[in-house]
Amino acid sequence: MKLPFFRYFVRQALANIVDNRLVHLVGVGTMAIAFLIFDAFILIFVNIDYWTVERGRSLTMSIYFKEAPERIVLEGIKKELLHFPGVTIKRFISQPDAMESLRRQLGDKAGLLDGLEENPLPASLEIILSRDKSEDSLPYRLKTRLERIDIVDEVQYSQEWIKRLQAIMEAIKLIGIVFGGLLFLAALFIIINTIKLTIYFRKDEIEILKLVGASNRFVKIPFLIEGSIQGFLGGSAALIILFLVYIILITRVDLRVGFVSLDIIFLSPQFILSLLLLSIVIGLIGSSISLGRFFRI
Repeated sequence: MKLPFFRYFVRQALANIVDNRLVHLVGVGTMAIAFLIFDAFILIFVNIDYWTVERGRSLTMSIYFKEAPERIVLEGIKKELLHFPGVTIKRFISQPDAMESLRRQLGDKAGLLDGLEENPLPASLEIILSRDKSEDSLPYRLKTRLERIDIVDEVQYSQEWIKRLQAIMEAIKLIGIVFGGLLFLAALFIIINTIKLTIYFRKDEIEILKLVGASNRFVKIPFLIEGSIQGFLGGSAALIILFLVYIILITRVDLRVGFVSLDIIFLSPQFILSLLLLSIVIGLIGSSISLGRFFRI
């Protein structure tokens, strides 16, 4: 396609969007909602994958005690733990330290703890297991062995949370596939009907162009560009709204799993580019379907 012709087609498409701006505005708005739901699922999936990878690099284990352990008992447990390969003692958290940490996490709501007659939080010992040195069965063997000690109440390790996150991810994958297909069809439907309306409004003009010898392709190209622009605008609007929601989340929401804080990340530039290209392709396909029905080629 020669550059002068391409410029003509783009001008025609933009002029048609301006002339039928109300129809296109409604179409873009509806598409933005559809794309926003889909992009939100992608963002959730990306973050769960990120959390799983980050937490899977090293395994943390928390050993909770029924009561504050004596120093000699605590040192004995530490000594026994260091016999296992890849085990590093991180820190011991006393009951007062646990309460102070909880107060910091609650922030302005820390006053809710003032009514407590006694500290209900247990003392704990945190250790780290290096994944490249430890066997897959080591966390379970350690947990079983430690829970046999009378003073130990419970043992939790991050791999349990990772398994739960992986299960959630699989469910989101399935939901994402179903919703993705439905939203794809919804976006196509919106594009098809929007282009149909613009074709109807310009039906006389199209007939005149065909009478003077314009080929079907010459008439169709501006509508294809129009659909692509509409898809791009809908996809861009969805990403902008999603980014604004993301900014609100990272500034106001403290996402935690147990006592572990989880960072929320946004979509990478590659992901954003892929989603914009997908929205353009959807717009192009929708326009093609609508034009194919009209021209009956």
